[in-house]
Amino acid sequence: MHINPAIFREYDIRGIAATELTPPVVHKIGQAYGTFVLGRGVDKVLIGGDVRLSTPVIREDLIKGLSSVGLDIVDIGIVTSPMFYFGLHHMDFDGGIMITGSHNPGEFNGMKMACGKSTIYGADIQQIKRIIEEDAIIGTGRIGSVTGADISETYLEMLSSKIQLGPRRLKVVADAGNGAASMYIEKFLTSLGCEVIPLFCEPDGNFPNHHPDPVKRENLTYLVEEIKKQQAEVGVAYDGDADRIGVVDDTGEVIWGDKLMVLYWREILRKNPGQQAIIEVKCSQALVDEIERLGGRPYFYKTGHSLIKAKMKELNALFTGEMSGHMFFADEYYGFDDAFYATGRLLRTLSHADENLSSLLGDLPQYYSTAETRIDCPDEIKFGIVEKIREQVLRVYDAITVDGVRIIYPDGWGLVRASNTQPALVARCEARTPEGLAFITGDLKERILRAGLPDFNWEY
Repeated sequence: MHINPAIFREYDIRGIAATELTPPVVHKIGQAYGTFVLGRGVDKVLIGGDVRLSTPVIREDLIKGLSSVGLDIVDIGIVTSPMFYFGLHHMDFDGGIMITGSHNPGEFNGMKMACGKSTIYGADIQQIKRIIEEDAIIGTGRIGSVTGADISETYLEMLSSKIQLGPRRLKVVADAGNGAASMYIEKFLTSLGCEVIPLFCEPDGNFPNHHPDPVKRENLTYLVEEIKKQQAEVGVAYDGDADRIGVVDDTGEVIWGDKLMVLYWREILRKNPGQQAIIEVKCSQALVDEIERLGGRPYFYKTGHSLIKAKMKELNALFTGEMSGHMFFADEYYGFDDAFYATGRLLRTLSHADENLSSLLGDLPQYYSTAETRIDCPDEIKFGIVEKIREQVLRVYDAITVDGVRIIYPDGWGLVRASNTQPALVARCEARTPEGLAFITGDLKERILRAGLPDFNWEY
């Protein structure tokens, strides 16, 4: 049996469902993961999955693999990733797997694997790969049991108990993109007292209206139109497993993750002055400037939900987030990325404000930037391409190299890094002036093309 080693990524397993996550492969992954957690004293695990068409088959084969080595399994059905994370805490599980392709194209699926209350990454995922390669699967000699559970009501009640809105009643457009959020978001927002305009809130793994990835502007087109039509205060969008939030303001302007974090940091640093603030490498200098203005201490770090959650624990950080819309609250929440909770925190701020969202962020300094631009690049060469660019850049410019290379230009910065979830490079540029942005995008594009990639266009 051939298993593509590239499916074992930095912080999850991810591949094309039909050809890379076949039943024998998934069964073997279940056995290897089971061996891994049994060796750490875990004998009972939680299983959940998103709405992708390939999820039911993967779930069936994964459960067979897990139970064959003696693990008992509780299956919580179709859930969001944050609901799965909550289940680990609420049901006191020390292991589990969430089956999800997240924001990836429809033909992909994957597994986020937990040991303890957090997802594993890096060396631990490679250890599961080695267990398979070395045929080192070990079981208990019994077949594990499988039971079902529904934690959706408990999860939604928990969220509602943690978020109390102010006196201003809000009209909210919610675009679930036909993903897992479809099943729960309208009920959650209604419980908070919002007037909810649902958009694509019918679960459908074909994703017939648009792909559930709020990082791409084209996926927010319907949301922008509906906000203007309904004269809503805010619009929110979710990726396939609802751990990423996308936000559009009252004017129809997209509020990317780094700008959204300004609102969260203003509240958190006001209550907790002098905190260290983890900043993902793709984020705007405007966020860095605002954190410094608020008395926080910026700390650049890598992209990746598992990596960031681990770093938050190490630094005892209260909050951080990613450009892609992952938001991690540990001041009043569990520390994992939950787009529903992030929505609640945003709405709490708005419901206590006299200004609209567009006005609340109107005082930020003007920077000119591209969007997060993904450039197709095979998994086998993407890290080598970035290293080649880094070596050349450091002869000319200073750079932040904690994740890829963030080049420090006189008028701004340009970033290129290898995606941990797709066969792609991720690039973004920002400058204080349009002229500076033109120079930076031109220079970085030339370096990427010179490294051997085909032509591409910047996204804005």
